[in-house]
Amino acid sequence: MPRPAAPRHHRSLFLSDLHLGALGCRADLIRDFLEANSADTIYLVGDILDIWHPLTLTWGPAQDRIIALLRQRAAEGARLVYLIGNHDAPLRGPQTAPAAQDLPAELAEAVTHLAADGRRYLVLHGDICDARLLRWHICTRIGSRIDGLLRAADRGLRRVRRNLRPEDRSPVEWLLTALNTVLYAGKAHERRLIALARGNGHDGVICGHFHVAALHGDHGLIYANCGDWVDSFTAIAEDAEGRLSVLGGREALRQAAAQPDLLAEGAA
Repeated sequence: MPRPAAPRHHRSLFLSDLHLGALGCRADLIRDFLEANSADTIYLVGDILDIWHPLTLTWGPAQDRIIALLRQRAAEGARLVYLIGNHDAPLRGPQTAPAAQDLPAELAEAVTHLAADGRRYLVLHGDICDARLLRWHICTRIGSRIDGLLRAADRGLRRVRRNLRPEDRSPVEWLLTALNTVLYAGKAHERRLIALARGNGHDGVICGHFHVAALHGDHGLIYANCGDWVDSFTAIAEDAEGRLSVLGGREALRQAAAQPDLLAEGAA
């Protein structure tokens, strides 16, 4: 049997919105990505754990494997930095989730990342820059419940339609993507995040939360969004020269079905 290829190494990796514990979590794809990629520093940019609704937590060996892989990367010398999001907000309290206790990670609300080229990036989850209505606790709770119900319907659909591959969007996923597009039309959230970064003297911002992978300078500074691992299956990587890129994506999954090593490559 051929030996597995060595992980592709990066200076930094930024992953967000794994939603470990939620019904829509794709632990199998996260596992494949973590096995194919390593970094000097791994930023977990919020909503890594989905522990808002502890009574409906979906957790098993697949989720344990993700925690074990992150611990393995730390044992190999990687620095882990965990930025708290809204779905893992209980981590701010005294009772930390067991899975988080198992991670040798630095917990923070926001940090400054100094890139290899000298640029300074504000790194945070991003929910702080939601529209005022979306920041209301009751609205976020209702939205989370609706998403959970739709994900349950999607799981049932995939069991019936076994020909649906991970890289294929189901009708439920198309609906969720369309709703997300409408919700963040106009990109006001990007402008708010850029204003926050500019006000603190940064050269850009790296965030998650919005489930839309992005990398551009449309607002005068660099805006990078990690995407997520329930819909887009993407991450942001920094190379040895400080260049940022988007890794993964559904197209990369299609290619990886034929050539597994490509999961470590490819832009969304």
